[in-house]
Amino acid sequence: MDLENIWSVFLEKIEMKVKPVLFQTWFKDTRLIKLNEEIALIEVPLDVHKKHLKENYSDIIKETFMEVTGSIFKFEYITEGENLEEKNDNIKENDEAIFASGLDNKYTFENFISGESNKFAKAIGVAVAEKPGSMYNPLFIYGSSGLGKTHLMHAIGNYITSNSNKKVRYVTSEKFVDDFLSLYRKNDNNFKAVDNFKRKYRDIDVLMIDDIQYLEIANKTQQEFFNTFNELHTNNKQIIISSDRSPDDLKKLEDRLRTRFNWGLTIDILPPDFELRMAILDKKIEAQGISSYVPEEVKEYIASNCTTDIRKLEGALTRVFAYATIMNGSEITIDLAIEALKDYIGKAIISKNKIDKVIQIVAKNYNITPEDIKGKKRLSKIAVPRQIGMYICRTYLKESLPKIGSEFGGKDHTTVMHSVDKIKKEITKDKNLEDEITKIISQIR
Repeated sequence: MDLENIWSVFLEKIEMKVKPVLFQTWFKDTRLIKLNEEIALIEVPLDVHKKHLKENYSDIIKETFMEVTGSIFKFEYITEGENLEEKNDNIKENDEAIFASGLDNKYTFENFISGESNKFAKAIGVAVAEKPGSMYNPLFIYGSSGLGKTHLMHAIGNYITSNSNKKVRYVTSEKFVDDFLSLYRKNDNNFKAVDNFKRKYRDIDVLMIDDIQYLEIANKTQQEFFNTFNELHTNNKQIIISSDRSPDDLKKLEDRLRTRFNWGLTIDILPPDFELRMAILDKKIEAQGISSYVPEEVKEYIASNCTTDIRKLEGALTRVFAYATIMNGSEITIDLAIEALKDYIGKAIISKNKIDKVIQIVAKNYNITPEDIKGKKRLSKIAVPRQIGMYICRTYLKESLPKIGSEFGGKDHTTVMHSVDKIKKEITKDKNLEDEITKIISQIR
């Protein structure tokens, strides 16, 4: 058996011995890369895998591997970055142009998840990628951190390099500044270095500058970027720029630069709406191969609380996975998610406490318990107060439907919506009900 087959059989056996979430987290992405008479060398994704596998799974790994090979081995763990020889071989095998361009080929249009907040930006990105230099030049993309600007830029660049012979260069503004200032650090009269710098940034078909706002603090470099911009634009070379602010809000940049940024098309990427946040979570969970282990209410809770930043959204999911794993492979539940994220989304916990307070006040007013409201009983004396509580959380606290549903015992957001609509209709016909609700709201502080 070769190394790949040995490890494949080993993983099949391990998968039957540990819980699914533990296998997905600690074993799935490992591989056997070297085997001699005494040592099995295992490649793992992260340093934390080394420590965790050594401290928690040493015996089961040794025993299972002996079942496969019939021999006892010592195990050593390395990450891909430490495996320098193999890493260098991989680099040689890949398209050198991709690496020279500065692009990360894992970012594509195919895995750029789009929704109402970013579908226009994606459509423009595709249009520019198909005809670089001929429309929307420059393309200026702006929005808060973590909304996908960098992903979109790499996707544009990767599409161009995959479908043409055009030269693409992606850099951050900090890298541009550093390259320019290095000319002065080395030798002010080094004409070869100056020529190499100009060739690097001007002898190309597409220049992509990420986080242009950092150019505000580099006055000398602004002049050089101005010259670079002019030469590329004059020769119909595509320029793509990203920033956390619109051109007009980059007050410390020279006016002539801000004017040029508005020559083409300026587009903003907005924070993802709930549907897009759910789609992003679904995609990430699907990639992990554990869709059946993450309840819908957990996804809704995360999507309802991480509303402004995709990185924070993904980070919350990773935190829940890690928490479940560290807690000895605990089942992923809404209670576990709330506990795992209590320090990560502090604001959301405040919101949760407000919802809890509404539940307690409603329960007291109708002589039932909070557990009744969160439960599944459909008796009128419980169902109506439950609907009133949902209505108050939605209309008065302005909470999202999924968050209300999760705090009311894991109800589906459509159930919440139905309850809210029903109470809205009832108060138009029943003045006493309206007064009762007003009284409850007055008790919320």
